[in-house]
Amino acid sequence: MQLGTRWTAGEEPPAAVPAALRPAIAQVEEATGPAQAGNPKSRWTLTWLEGRPIAEMDSGVIVELNADGEAVVRHDPDDEFS
Repeated sequence: MQLGTRWTAGEEPPAAVPAALRPAIAQVEEATGPAQAGNPKSRWTLTWLEGRPIAEMDSGVIVELNADGEAVVRHDPDDEFS
């Protein structure tokens, strides 16, 4: 069993975040831009499902590895912010 971790968008991801996810996470953060004044920054949560890492931003954006080991970005359609 692997435990997940959380970190604030814009900060260096923890060492537990696989290198294969980092470029896609950086692209998502660049696309979403900095937090607006008075609004808190988004946070990421890293979890593991069947041995694969999944990073999910509070906004519902998900970065995960596909079966080929490539990072893919998607949005959770069930997220309340979608």
